[in-house]
Amino acid sequence: MVKVVPIKLDAGIAIGTMVELPKTRVLSISTEKGYVMCGILDVALLDRLHPERKIIAAKIIGVREIEDLLHEKVVEVTQEAKKLGIVEGMTGKEALERMM
Repeated sequence: MVKVVPIKLDAGIAIGTMVELPKTRVLSISTEKGYVMCGILDVALLDRLHPERKIIAAKIIGVREIEDLLHEKVVEVTQEAKKLGIVEGMTGKEALERMM
């Protein structure tokens, strides 16, 4: 199953997605600039393999629902996300607001 929902932020609307896979699910919320994602996101790989893409992304672990990404803390960010002031320890919502 795939679920896509609008997520209202202070600065606009983001898109939340959930993809149900066998024994797991993939969660993300994206803006036009970047995204927050569940623990499946390999931040180091994004930075190492695709520096030219300047990907803005943050990883959040321990989530089961799309909305959890808003309230839980960021544990890892790409180099480009750091340039926007996105840091480990802020909430997913705070990170997303900086990505708007």
